Amino acid sequence: MRVTISQIKEMKRKGERIPMLTCYEYTMARIFDGLGVPMLLVGDSLGMVVLGYETTVPVTLDEMLHHTAAVARGAKRALIVGDMPFMTYHTSPADALRNAARMLQEGGAQAVKLEGGIVVAETVRRLTDAGIPVMGHIGLTPQSVNQLGGYRVQGRSVPAARRLIEDARALEQAGVFCMVLETVPAALAKAITGLVHVPTIGIGAGPDCDGQVQVTYDLLGLFDDFVPKHAKRYARLAEEIRTAVSAYVGEVRDGAFPTGEHGFTMDAAALEAALEHVGTQPNGEARETVEAR
Repeated sequence: MRVTISQIKEMKRKGERIPMLTCYEYTMARIFDGLGVPMLLVGDSLGMVVLGYETTVPVTLDEMLHHTAAVARGAKRALIVGDMPFMTYHTSPADALRNAARMLQEGGAQAVKLEGGIVVAETVRRLTDAGIPVMGHIGLTPQSVNQLGGYRVQGRSVPAARRLIEDARALEQAGVFCMVLETVPAALAKAITGLVHVPTIGIGAGPDCDGQVQVTYDLLGLFDDFVPKHAKRYARLAEEIRTAVSAYVGEVRDGAFPTGEHGFTMDAAALEAALEHVGTQPNGEARETVEAR
């Protein structure tokens, strides 16, 4: 049975920590689902770690739908949250409704995530009124990286901290079932977590949020162009992959792979009969091979 937004909210009430991971494809989704990860975020971070974009801004709705559907095919228990990409919910509430509905109908998500606070609160309300669960996202909002001037900690000054608190309250009042706090001072994140009644999910926001989310490629050491300060590497799979692929390439070049154990056999008489029907290769090579066996 799939995790519901009610269960996620209940986890905060009970004081249970909420682990969430980003996920972009079927195989990982199956693994994470089997481990009992309650929420999977199909983040637009896939633009950087999967598609090779410099930021998340170029990610399209069609790309998000493609990856969300793959995750939905792999995860049958986790609550799947699909990121709404840049400019799919900014132009009008009607566009936001239409695009969010596609994330649920075509992508198979159970909820969507929007970046922003007060500025998107009315859109959030329209979506939730229409029965579309929404996860909020405040603090560092990567889709606004050009306006923010880079990936910087948000909320350090008094006015900035007050704005984030107001954003969090506005999102709660608009009906989000939880919210991501990204790259926010730990003390401020703790204060916001105590002020709102919905779960907070931190990324670079300290240990006192109700849950945590990490980009899977950071956690597994797959994306090593850079390592964010907030990320902890639990494995170094990029190094293991390089070792494995290097060994494969070497064995193919040396003729050490494949061997007989990696192939399949057939009856020699059947092969000879087939060759008689189609003719032999030049110089009789095919017939000589059969006769040699």
